Amino acid sequence: MVNVIGLGYIGLPTALMLAAHGVAVTGTDCRKELVDTLKAGKAAFQENGLDELLQNALSAGIRFTTEYQATDTYIISVPTPYDKFSKKVDAGCVVAAVGDVAKICPKGATVVIESTVSPGTIEKFVRPALEESGFVIGEDIHLVHAPERIIPGNMIYELIHNNRTIGADEPETGERIKSLYASFCRGEIVVTDIKTAEMTKVVENTFRAVNIAFANELAKICRHDNMDVYEIIRICNMHPRVNILQPGPGVGGHCISVDPWFLVGDYPSLAKVIDESMKTNDSMPDFVLNRVYEIMRERGLTDLSRVGLYGLTYKEDVDDMRESPTLQLLESQERHLAAGLKVYDPMVKKDVVRNQYHSLDKFLAAVDLVVIMVKHTEIRNNMDKLADKVVLDCHNICHLPGVYHI
Repeated sequence: MVNVIGLGYIGLPTALMLAAHGVAVTGTDCRKELVDTLKAGKAAFQENGLDELLQNALSAGIRFTTEYQATDTYIISVPTPYDKFSKKVDAGCVVAAVGDVAKICPKGATVVIESTVSPGTIEKFVRPALEESGFVIGEDIHLVHAPERIIPGNMIYELIHNNRTIGADEPETGERIKSLYASFCRGEIVVTDIKTAEMTKVVENTFRAVNIAFANELAKICRHDNMDVYEIIRICNMHPRVNILQPGPGVGGHCISVDPWFLVGDYPSLAKVIDESMKTNDSMPDFVLNRVYEIMRERGLTDLSRVGLYGLTYKEDVDDMRESPTLQLLESQERHLAAGLKVYDPMVKKDVVRNQYHSLDKFLAAVDLVVIMVKHTEIRNNMDKLADKVVLDCHNICHLPGVYHI
């Protein structure tokens, strides 16, 4: 049996996928309400295909509990936030989970860390936690790092089709865990050492963050001299060796907006390009807010409460709000002592911020200037409703006359 610890955005789909493909699985989470919800056959968040996968897993016998299980394999998928001041990973949740596993696991068990961590985290924090519990690593217990590689909105497909990396001390342990993931994963599964596995996951997300920052910096340069950044990128990308990404209002989610900071925190004198890139991405919500002020002055608008932010999530067609640019912008608004921005997102059903609407029509009736922060399918299909509005389009998806861009 596999005991999956942490049933969030990564742990839950992983547990369900294993169970649906014939692996005996118990999912453990400290949140009793979440466990009860899953037992009742209801998914904890919105994701394409997740409801069907949950039903398949329940039919296959998956169990959910708040208790850790005595078994031979554990997959730990708990949060790894970073300290916004030191830029270092906070491994506290991982260490706590490992400590709880150590209390009940039999000798010979394998502990797989799926949580994204900075290079060296397992060496600095996880190994000592197991050794302090009396285990001899490599004999009494085995350590593996298998970083997740999926994105909200496409999790189920990517769990099956994306390549995976397995980091282990002993090749035979790595191969055993490779076989476990191969029960559902059709991508290539590479076995390497633990620190390399830690580094590859962080580097993948850092590569994307740096390239996004280049596009965002281009947007700022072009705005300074009133050039069309989208036309410039379109032409540049006609070159066979150029592939510039699109700028946006910021970077959210718990991967690209967080993981690169691990390298900055651990290698502050070396990760200069990464540091500046992350600062560029983090500056975009403020840049958007300043654009709002510029447009209001140009159009003679004086009431900030008649400005609406469309979108609260960090990307389109998901309900995941972690590190979202809109939330960052709202925090910036508070710092500037402004107030009153209205907000609407079709994917967010509960009130999470002030002045939040739950109807597109009511939201549009309450605002004069719409800022498209997220390119949900809903707004793409309702551009005609923006015809009488001033629009700041942060994603270049609205082609109505007079639309403003970042």
